[in-house]
Amino acid sequence: RMVSESYHHLAKLLKNQYGASATLIGDEGGFAPAQITNVYDRLELMLQAVENAGYEGLIKIALDPASSEFFYDGVYKIGDKSYTGGELVDFYVDLCEKYPIISLEDGLAEDDWESWVELTKKLGTKIQIGGDDIFVTNTKRIQRGIELNAANSVLIKLNQIGTVTETLNAIKMAHDTGWTAVVSHRSGETEDNFIADLVVGTSAGQIKTGAPARSDRNAKYNQLLRIEEELGEEAEYPGIYFRLDHLA
Repeated sequence: RMVSESYHHLAKLLKNQYGASATLIGDEGGFAPAQITNVYDRLELMLQAVENAGYEGLIKIALDPASSEFFYDGVYKIGDKSYTGGELVDFYVDLCEKYPIISLEDGLAEDDWESWVELTKKLGTKIQIGGDDIFVTNTKRIQRGIELNAANSVLIKLNQIGTVTETLNAIKMAHDTGWTAVVSHRSGETEDNFIADLVVGTSAGQIKTGAPARSDRNAKYNQLLRIEEELGEEAEYPGIYFRLDHLA
C-alpha cells in the first residue's frame, strides 16, 4: 500500500512539473521521464512523492543502475562524463551518504570484478550489494563472487539459468554463505505468478517484480497477498530487519 500510494503521488509530481509525457512507463511499469537526466533530481522527486503520500522515513531506496549498459572500453560513461571503476564506487558511497539507499544492484559492469570487490569493501556492511548480470543465477559465478567477497546478495531469475533445480541450488549457495537472495522478474513478463510462490517457498524474503502497475507486475503482488491471507499470523514481515543477520 505504501509503495502503491507513493507511486501515484510520483505520477502527479511528474505530470505537474514536466507534463504528461513524463508519466510514460517502461517495460517494468516504472516511470521513464526523459526530461530528468540527473540522478539526484530523480531521487529527490522519489522522496518528495513518499513524503506527499505520508510515509516519510518509512520507505527506503533500492537502485539498479544496470552499469554494464554504460561500460565501454574500461570506463563508465554517464552523459558527458567518464568514470573509472574506483571513481564510480566513490560516487555510490557519496550517494548512499546523502540518500536512504539500502540496496544497490549491478552497480558495476558484469566482468569488472576488481571494482565489485572495492564496492563491497566500502559499502558491504552498510547496504545490500546485489549482483544480477555478474552472476546470472549461475552457481559457478556466484561461487567466484563469494570467494572474492564481490557482493553480499544475488538476484535470482529462474529462466535465466533454465531449471528449477539450478535456481534452488543458487538460492541455497547464497543462503549458506550468508548472502541474501532476491527472487526477480524479467523485463519482459507475463501474468504468470510462480515467482511469488518461489520467494515464499524458499524463504528468500525479497522479491523484485516491478512497479505496482500493469497486470504482469500486479499478478505477482496479488499472489503474495493471497499467500499472506492463507498464512495468517504465520506470515511475518521483517521490515527494516530484512537482512539484519547479514549485517551482523
